[in-house]
Amino acid sequence: MGIYSDYLVNKIVDAAFRGQPFSFPATVYVGLMTAAETAAGGGTEVSGGAYARVAVAAALANWAGTQGAGTTAASTGTSATTSNNGTITFPAPAANWGTIVGIGIFDAATAGNLLFYASLVVSKTVNNGDPAPDFAPGAISFQIDG
Repeated sequence: MGIYSDYLVNKIVDAAFRGQPFSFPATVYVGLMTAAETAAGGGTEVSGGAYARVAVAAALANWAGTQGAGTTAASTGTSATTSNNGTITFPAPAANWGTIVGIGIFDAATAGNLLFYASLVVSKTVNNGDPAPDFAPGAISFQIDG
C-alpha cells in the first residue's frame, strides 16, 4: 500500500481548514525509485537510459474504485483504496537503471511534487536491454487511512 506525501497532506489540510485552494492534477506521473522516498521526499529516481515517468490520467477508467482492478466505479464503502486499472509500462531501458525499490506518484512529468509513494514488495534490477518494466492491473495500490 502506498503512502501520501507531506506535500499532499499539507495541501489537503490547507484546503479543508484554511480555505486555501488546491486542485488535484488531471494527470499523475508514475516514477521508479532506486532509493526509497519518504513522506518528506528525498528518494532517488531513475534517470537516463531512455527513462521517463509514465503519465496516467486521473479517471475512473485508469484507477479502480474499492471494488478492485478492472472496475470503473467511484470508491464506495470505507476502504478508501484505489489501484491501477490498466498496465503501466515504462520505456525499455537503454542503460542500466539499477535496482528499483519503489515508486513515486508525481504531479508533473519531470520535477514537480511527490504526491504518493510506495515500496515494491520485491525489488527489481533493471539493466540495459531488459524488457520494458511494467505494473499489471491492480499491482499499484493506494489506501488513505482515516
